[in-house]
Amino acid sequence: MSLAFCGNENNSFAYNVDGGVLNNGCFLDALNVVPHIFLLFITFPILFIGWGSQSSKVHIHHSTWLHFPGHNLRWLLTFILLFVLVCEIAEGIVSDGFTVSLHLHLYMPAGLAFMAGITSIIYYHNIETSNFPKLLLALLFYWVLAFLMKTIKFAKYTEEGISLRQLRYCITGLLALLYGLLLAVEINVILGRRYICFSEATEVKPPEDLQDLGVRFLQPFVNLLSKATYWWMNTFITAAHRRPIDLKVIGKLPIAMRALTNYLKLRRAFESQRVKRPLGSMPQGPKWIWRALRLAFGRPLIISITFRFLADLLGFAGPLCISGIVHHISKDNLTIQPPIKLLGVYFISSQEFLENAYVLAVLLFFALILQRTFLQASYYVAIETGINLRGAIQTKIYNKIMRLCTSNMSMGELTVGQICNLVAIDTNQLMWFFFLCPNLWAMPVQIIVGVILLYYLLGISALIGATVIALLAPVQYFVATKLSQAQKSTLEYSSERLKKTNELLRGIKLLKLYAWEHIFCQSVEETRGKELTSLQAFALYTSISIFMNAAIPIAAVLTTFVVHVHISEDADLSPAVAFASLSLFHILVTPLFLLSSVVRSTVKALVSAQKLSEFFSTEEIGDEQEPQLTITPGPSNHHKYQAVPLKVVNRKRHPREEWNNYGHEEGTLPPQEGDQDLCIRITNGYFTWTDGHPTLSNVDIRVPFGQLTMIVGQVGCGKSSLLLAALGEMQRVSGMVNWNSLPSLDSEGDESPTSDKDAAGDGDIQKRGSVAYASQKPWLLNATMVENITFEMPMIKTRYKAVIEACSLQPDIDILPQGDQTEIGERGIILSGGQRQRIGVARALYQQTNVVFLDDPFSALDIHLSDHLMQEGILKLLREEKRTVVLVTHKLQYLPHADWIIAMKDGTIQTEGTLKDIQNSEPELFDQWKTLMHRQDGEFEKETVAESMTVLERKNLRRAMYSKEATKTEMEDEEESVDSDEDDNLSQAMRQRATIPWRSCWVYLSSAGLLLLPLLLLSQLVKHSLMVAIDYWLAHWTAHVITAKTVAAGRNCTATQECGFGHSWYLSVFSVLCCLGIALCLVTSVAVEWTGLRVAKELHHSLLSKIILAPMRLFETTPLGSILNRFSSDTNTIDQHIPATLECLTRSTLLCVSALGVISYVTPVFLIALVPLAIACYFIQKYFRVASRDLQQLEDSTQLPLLSHFSETVEGLTTIRAFRYEPRFRQRLLQYTDANNIASLFLTAANRWLEVRMDYIGACVVLIAAVASITNSLHNKLSPGLVGLGLTYALMVSNYLNWMVRNLADMEVQLGSVKRINGLLKTEPENYEGLLTASQVPEGWPQQGEIQIQNLSVRYDTTLKPVLKQVNAHISPGQKVGVCGRTGSGKSSFSLAFFRMVDMFEGRIIIDNIDIAKLPLQTLRSRFSIILQDPFLFSGTIRFNLDPEMKATDDMLWEALEIAQLKPVVKALPGGLDAMVTEGGENFSQGQRQLFCLARAFVRKSSILIMDEATASIDMATESILQKVVMTAFADRTVVTIAHRVHTILNADLVIVMKRGVILEYDRPQALLEKEDSVFASFVKADK
Repeated sequence: MSLAFCGNENNSFAYNVDGGVLNNGCFLDALNVVPHIFLLFITFPILFIGWGSQSSKVHIHHSTWLHFPGHNLRWLLTFILLFVLVCEIAEGIVSDGFTVSLHLHLYMPAGLAFMAGITSIIYYHNIETSNFPKLLLALLFYWVLAFLMKTIKFAKYTEEGISLRQLRYCITGLLALLYGLLLAVEINVILGRRYICFSEATEVKPPEDLQDLGVRFLQPFVNLLSKATYWWMNTFITAAHRRPIDLKVIGKLPIAMRALTNYLKLRRAFESQRVKRPLGSMPQGPKWIWRALRLAFGRPLIISITFRFLADLLGFAGPLCISGIVHHISKDNLTIQPPIKLLGVYFISSQEFLENAYVLAVLLFFALILQRTFLQASYYVAIETGINLRGAIQTKIYNKIMRLCTSNMSMGELTVGQICNLVAIDTNQLMWFFFLCPNLWAMPVQIIVGVILLYYLLGISALIGATVIALLAPVQYFVATKLSQAQKSTLEYSSERLKKTNELLRGIKLLKLYAWEHIFCQSVEETRGKELTSLQAFALYTSISIFMNAAIPIAAVLTTFVVHVHISEDADLSPAVAFASLSLFHILVTPLFLLSSVVRSTVKALVSAQKLSEFFSTEEIGDEQEPQLTITPGPSNHHKYQAVPLKVVNRKRHPREEWNNYGHEEGTLPPQEGDQDLCIRITNGYFTWTDGHPTLSNVDIRVPFGQLTMIVGQVGCGKSSLLLAALGEMQRVSGMVNWNSLPSLDSEGDESPTSDKDAAGDGDIQKRGSVAYASQKPWLLNATMVENITFEMPMIKTRYKAVIEACSLQPDIDILPQGDQTEIGERGIILSGGQRQRIGVARALYQQTNVVFLDDPFSALDIHLSDHLMQEGILKLLREEKRTVVLVTHKLQYLPHADWIIAMKDGTIQTEGTLKDIQNSEPELFDQWKTLMHRQDGEFEKETVAESMTVLERKNLRRAMYSKEATKTEMEDEEESVDSDEDDNLSQAMRQRATIPWRSCWVYLSSAGLLLLPLLLLSQLVKHSLMVAIDYWLAHWTAHVITAKTVAAGRNCTATQECGFGHSWYLSVFSVLCCLGIALCLVTSVAVEWTGLRVAKELHHSLLSKIILAPMRLFETTPLGSILNRFSSDTNTIDQHIPATLECLTRSTLLCVSALGVISYVTPVFLIALVPLAIACYFIQKYFRVASRDLQQLEDSTQLPLLSHFSETVEGLTTIRAFRYEPRFRQRLLQYTDANNIASLFLTAANRWLEVRMDYIGACVVLIAAVASITNSLHNKLSPGLVGLGLTYALMVSNYLNWMVRNLADMEVQLGSVKRINGLLKTEPENYEGLLTASQVPEGWPQQGEIQIQNLSVRYDTTLKPVLKQVNAHISPGQKVGVCGRTGSGKSSFSLAFFRMVDMFEGRIIIDNIDIAKLPLQTLRSRFSIILQDPFLFSGTIRFNLDPEMKATDDMLWEALEIAQLKPVVKALPGGLDAMVTEGGENFSQGQRQLFCLARAFVRKSSILIMDEATASIDMATESILQKVVMTAFADRTVVTIAHRVHTILNADLVIVMKRGVILEYDRPQALLEKEDSVFASFVKADK
């Protein structure tokens, strides 16, 4: 059988050309080879030269991507062309199977055409990327030739009377059409862009995005193939292996996807609705939001839905092809009718073509590839639309926030939390709805088509199976709602537990010193118990849901087959029918499960839209005075500017003269010339916060230019409101506010960038410039200190220095670890009140605006700082710059400095004028001020404490900072990795990133205990073996049905029954197996969730007990937030996420293994092909996991700044608006949103990248399995049942592969939580055991309170230097001892040594003849009392705060309160001792809290009391009370006072002066004072 182009039968007509050359079919085919050969010969050299020159720059810089016109159409036509050519090759091979010799001409031309088609698209792609349009001539020539040849062949076939019944005729016609279309596309390119025949080609610029190297997200710009397979992501994902992905790597968003673009789209959609309505009124209600979303984002959604439809319809190709293949195999793949011979060649009909099993296998492969491509495209489009929509809505919410009425916020109608929820939760709900939207449309179609096909296969019994599924769907929905309820209640408990944990961690020092850890630990455990109970419900419903997912398909198949066999005696249960219906059931189950989540998502989205529409319709600033302003056309607006004075400033006449005529001027008159020197003027103003009674009434004030105006008055008389009214933040009932602007001092001051709605609004407020406003409660950004002070202004060194000096911030900056570059945390969390206040003032001073508003800047400052700020900042800096300053203050001693004074009382103006004017007009007021002024001056004399408050603050800050710094080195390497840029061992780190954290996995599983773990593994294995067994039995049964049929045909029995074949035995085994399978599904799902619960319980319990017993050092070196994170997010991950991921991971892995196992069993040849596929899979998942983890972390980390930017904006609205900084903040929002969105987009693209690749590998598995099993069946008589089994399993592989890799990536991220918790579990606890047991310690020890300290050396940690060195001291019973020294001299360490809170590595402390090192810690600490410098109260009752152990009687508690002078306070509270204390004791003043701590120490009645700087943070009066109490109530006890203010220990019995951990002086205070050179004496002098 030698090869010949036309075949070589003996009576060969093949080369016979008697009837003319063109009448020879073989010659026609030969003619068709010509164009393809031509193209291959011409393009190969060009391509090779091209590739050669390009290999140097493989990365074609993407600015050269110019798409020629008709780009996508060309790709599409080429894909169709290639598919048709494959069909032509297949048709040739099949029709060649009927002759003895090989006829190459039937398929070789098509093969060459296939190669040429691929070459043409590669060639085109290279021309396009390198922009060489002249080379398109070769393609033009090729299309012309190919078109001509095909047309000749087609015409010839028609002439011969070959009809549409013959497949080759159809194919030829199609090809002629395709070549013609491609020719048209080519001509269009050449003429459209004038590349040839014209002297000048059209100049085309690449898209703007591609000219910007920062844009790395190329999905919208690449060609169709790359779009479909995410080929452009390859370099990105492989690069992630070499260096971590960060915001620099992912670059910028393309313009079309930026938040701004999408916001404008959305705004146009809203506007277009407004235009349609009568009067242009704003439409209300959620309907309006949905309509706008549809207008703005509807189109891409329709594309996504279309893709989804196509994918779902192609999905049914699987079962149909399986059915066909198995059907033909059982008939030995024989074609019934012989082919027709025309033109000397054989032709076959399309029906015969499709009856070939191999053909079906290839078609199935193409269907799968297409189906998966469409599905991923649909996901991608939906998600991208969702992300765009989220960006647009967030921007819209932000713009709305910028115009919100502050009164809504202050009246509690809207809280920061609610607004943050809108951003964090509701926009995401809408986004998810858009993700799932295609499902809403596609599911019904999928279900209907599926049921129709089942009916066609199985008849009426199919409907019964479908009904089973349909009936169980509502149960799914019910379970889903229960799940979300359980999650809600779990959330409530866990937030309560977090509150308790937070309090426990914040007060841990106190708890340890008082030995109360266990009381609080129990309280947390109790809440955790409740949380676990609701977690049990959560776990139960989760396991039911998992169980139903697994069991419903089994149940459906079982009922269907049982009914099918029972209905008809002679049921057709061939393998073809059985396995096709099995696959169909698998397809049907998916939409029914998704249904519950889609319905839930839809409901949530509707609620979110409702919330958003309510939010968008809240009042805006300046809405209610003149609502018609925004709409009315020009003319009616003219009154807006009536009251605006000319902008000339009359500088010559002295302001004083104007004010003398003040009396003659009526408030309502239009302003006269005199107003020229007024910066702000309010006439007849009535202002209100809510719609009720006006807060400010009858306000007439004038604020002169360039002078210092002070506003004074009692607390709550409306001073701050007055400032806000001037700034336009209050609702104006009537009256006018006029702002004059100076010819600006500098360019910056006056630039007031307006934005879409800023200017609209307040009728009579003339456009004011920006005002530097320092609010009463300082508002700080979560940024560095410098950024907070300069606040978006350029840095001017000298000015900055002057401002820092004026606010005396330098010493504070020196303490901060990175100086003024330190991040000060959210709301300035690491700073004290005074420091925050001074930064707020510094910001106002630094700005170069003409007007400065300072709202009570001295409230949190001590007297020295206030004076300094007044002198240096306000009187010097601001005066020199001639800035208009309005200062609200309570410090009347500064009144003489004021140029103009406004006195307020109960929301009205009492009087205004200079101090002299007021002295003349209101003598009583002036006298009242005078006495107050003297009193304040007196306080000034008395308060000799040099900057006490500040020094203390700084000290605390230094401690906090020191510990923060230590953290970064010790623990939390994960969380802080962003800050540390040590690239020392990057390669090792990268290797680390690529490996799966097996150890954490083992920690997790081993926590479940030794019983659960084997049960879990065993049940999973048995379950999956059973699943395979069920399907195997089905194969066995159906194969027997076929053999029985052939036997029956042989024996001429009418029914198979007569020949002794009964379904009943097979059916009963099948039913038993199915029921067992269902039972095991239940067992495994419960086992997984039970394991999860057990682990959650164990890990949290051990974490809490470890933390409680950990040494103090841990809390000083680890930021509280990171410990809290272990209890919040990490615990939550372990509670709720890991069990589900683990279940999914084991399920998909085992399914994958069982599927591959079954295929290999059916066709062992498959194992050879499996090797390369497995290698490909391994590398794909390895690269993907690393990139996916980075992108997930990036998405999370970019979301935080976005949310905090929202909450910051809401809190600082007044400040931002006063500064007129809205545009800058909007700009920043857009940056944050875009950063978050680009991370989300890349994550989506990475997921699609993985899924497309896994799907293609899955399709290859199907192809190989199909071809191998068909061959095996035809040659080795493999039973058709097994073929069906193998193919059914092969179809599912790609799904399982995807799930496996995705879950592996998720698992890896989630195991990070276990790893972090495990890191904390490794901390060494304090040594709680002593040499003596608790019972050996005498009952009332220490009785006397005698303390001997011998050679004591102490350090905080074995790695650190000692803080006390060789200290010796002896304190007699009942002595009052004072310890003093500079900051850091070891005073506090001295007090902590008594409690063994520090490492005593040398020497000993003996108290009442017992060495404290021998005592159990709990006992030791429970016998002493200590009062710390920062008073700490727990939330709970007063009784609980004084005595958590519940040992004392009420009388004892009242006595303690009386001693602490608190009895009247507590008596007045509702509930007395049972009155509630809020978190941190916020409902009591600092001084009162300190007194409570004293009472707490007194309740304990121990004979030794230690006071650690207990009076540092309280005022003089409280301090003297404390001193008295200690002297009287503790007369017979030993008191050790660590003193900050030296005069507090002047009447002690003994004074110890320390320096650098050593005792310098040790004597009676009098003795020390008499010595001239004593350090103590110098301290006392300094303190005077």
